[in-house]
Amino acid sequence: MTLAMIENNKRKRLDMYLAENYPDVSRSFLQRLCNTEQVLVNGKAEKSGFRLKPTDSVKVTYDMAAIEKVEDIDLPVLYDDDDLLVINKPAGIISHSRGKYWNEPSVASFVRQITRQAGERAGIVHRLDRATSGVMICAKNQAAMMFLQKQFADRNVKKVYRAIVSGHLNPQEAIIDMPIERNPKAPATFRVGSNGKPAKTMYKVLSSNDSMDELALEPATGRTHQLRVHLKHIGHPILGDNLYGGEPAERLFLHAAELTVKLRDGKPRTFAAPVPPEFEEIMKDVHG
Repeated sequence: MTLAMIENNKRKRLDMYLAENYPDVSRSFLQRLCNTEQVLVNGKAEKSGFRLKPTDSVKVTYDMAAIEKVEDIDLPVLYDDDDLLVINKPAGIISHSRGKYWNEPSVASFVRQITRQAGERAGIVHRLDRATSGVMICAKNQAAMMFLQKQFADRNVKKVYRAIVSGHLNPQEAIIDMPIERNPKAPATFRVGSNGKPAKTMYKVLSSNDSMDELALEPATGRTHQLRVHLKHIGHPILGDNLYGGEPAERLFLHAAELTVKLRDGKPRTFAAPVPPEFEEIMKDVHG
């Protein structure tokens, strides 16, 4: 398939140009097509980083029609304006596609449905684990993306999570300040370790039943799996966390309840996602 060139593309990278034309296909998959000589520029195979000129002709020799389109999904929207889309991500939905072509619906594919942005991570400012539910803020344009990403990078956002853990924490309110590193024995997981990056989590017990505590958690840093790793390390893994020793449950009982960011008008705004009903159900015998 030969693609029409975009005028005044300012030496756009080949893979970025392809992503604009195939928004439902991951960028890494398109890069692989380039790097296996299945994309021709003026009849010659070029790598993914090749810079295009407005007069160049691009042809994809791979049968793109053979790729199944990502299925449209409907996610709960908490807020929507010209810059932002805030959703209540259900547990089980991924934030964006993985590092290869992946036709599973995601938050990013939902954002693409609405904004027609290109790329496998369209609009994604920050991520939640697949198993975690709750507030996710997405950008509708590049200016909003950069504005929000800087706040996350500078740790100028406030996040509040709710979790249910096994056992009873003592003290009932404290700060866990322990570095986190990748676990070399299980590379898909992390652990507390002296060679890790600084990580700090504040917790407070909200309620208890005979065997579990419900917590409010405020991470001061944003390490991968931070809350799950910290709670496992102190002997109170999150219910349903099969990666970190949690008791079996219908889901991971971790929910992003609130997210406070500054909007482009300079005013802070807190977005909140209701705690899922299964949290209340499992704690219904609370007595303390």
